[in-house]
Order: sequence, then C-alpha cells, then structure tokens
Amino acid sequence: MVMGRPGRSVEVTTVQEWREGAVHQKLDYLVAEEPLEIRVNGNPLSVTMRTPGNDLELAAGFLLTEGIIREREQIAHLAHATPEAGRPKNVVEVTLKDDAEFDSEGLKRNFFAASSCGICGKASIEAVRVRGIKAPNPAFRVDSEVLCRIPETLRAAQPVFGKTGGLHGAALFSAVGELIAVREDVGRHNAVDKVIGWTLLNPGTSLKDCLMLVSGRAGFEIVQKALVAGLPMAASVSAPSSLAVQLARQFRQTLVGFLRGSRFVVYAGEERLSLTNSAVGVP
Repeated sequence: MVMGRPGRSVEVTTVQEWREGAVHQKLDYLVAEEPLEIRVNGNPLSVTMRTPGNDLELAAGFLLTEGIIREREQIAHLAHATPEAGRPKNVVEVTLKDDAEFDSEGLKRNFFAASSCGICGKASIEAVRVRGIKAPNPAFRVDSEVLCRIPETLRAAQPVFGKTGGLHGAALFSAVGELIAVREDVGRHNAVDKVIGWTLLNPGTSLKDCLMLVSGRAGFEIVQKALVAGLPMAASVSAPSSLAVQLARQFRQTLVGFLRGSRFVVYAGEERLSLTNSAVGVP
C-alpha cells in the first residue's frame, strides 16, 4: 500500500469550542489549501486549489485525465519550479516530448467552457468519445462482500481526514480488496488525479485490473477521469450524478454508489459484480 506524504497537509490553529454551555480554548487541525499552477512547455495551463503534497502526481494525473498525454513516456521533464525566497513550491513545470500534441490556447478555451457549464450532457459525452477512449477491461470481476469492506479500509488509511475531517480521499483497490494506493486532497478531483498520477510515475500497477473508490459523490468528471485512466470500476460512498451514470453506461464501465456498510447500488456494469437475488436496492 502506498500512502501520500503529508507535507504541509495540516495546519494548527487556536479555536474556541462551545460545549454544553461552557467555552474552552483548544488547538484544532485544519486541512491546508493552497493554489498549484501547472505549466506545460512554459505555458500556464491550469491553477487548482489543492492540499499540498504529491504535487507531481497531481500534475501527471491531470495531464492524463484531461487528455493532454496518453502515457508517461510523453513527459520529458516534471518538477517543481524553483520558488522565490520564502515562497512555497506552488508551481509544477512540465516539458512534453514532441509526440505529445499540446495546444495551449485550445486547452484554455476547453477548460473555460467546461467550468462555465456551457455544454450539454450529450455534448460532454460525445467529447469523451471523440478522444478515442475505449470501454474498460470486461474481464474484471469483484465479489460483493469484498466491495462492502473497502470503504472502511479507505477510512482507516486517511490520516489527514482523521485529524481534520475536512478533505476527500481516492483509493485504488485490487479485485480482492487489497489497498494499492490512497491519496487525500481538499478537492475530490485532485485526489483522483493524484492517485492516478501515482500509477504513471510508479510503473507496475495496471489500472485495467483495479477499481477506484472515492469518499464523496461521483460526478461526471470523476467518472470521466476514471474512464480515461482505464479503470473498469468506480465506486463512491455517496450518490452519482445523472450524467455520470449516462457516461458509465455508454462506455460499459461499472459504477457503484451509496457503498456503505452491507449495502450498495449499481448504476452501470453490474456484470462485473457477483450479485444474487435482489442485492441492489433503490436509494
């Protein structure tokens, strides 16, 4: 199992706590949040608010899940920019090889359109299809009992959440429920990019034989990132969105929601799970 390095993930502050009519001064842990700028070939590409730590994994995963690269070998150089004196390392510089097609202006327009909600669901899914993404591994299978055990495994592997209660987790599991890697971040998309980026920078783990569990809800972008990475199954402890369900069904990816205790709901790809009787209910 690979844990994330805490870095400056947690900060400490003094707070006033009111409890049963009495006020107490105490120390409290806060999840750190700082901007990270990703530059590609010298061009500013994106700024995201993230929890410091595993920044290179975050950048690598972002490049893959946003379609800027297809594989690790297209990255020629990946490192923190040299910070000014007294400044934190909040810039990652990436140099791509010549076979990676990089259109900085086009990508900026695409990111703006997505963030402004200016495209409909049909257009969003078609944009994924145009990128040539294929249906994930059809042979991947997970036992239902194994699936029910992994949320507790994820929770136990979230050290920063245990201190702060204020951030998201994303984890990769094998078909038998072995925890492979886990990452935490204040942004759920960043947690997903970090754990996917870890597989890029540490070859040896095949995502086609893994499932991903996220601690929050499964929106369209979470499912899209999992699909782009080649994950056959995405699960969440909360609800998926309607567009996430449409995307998973069109690409024959298994999507599980409300994974809590001994219950879960399958929204797509039930053939990868060992279901008996009517094991799946309605939320």
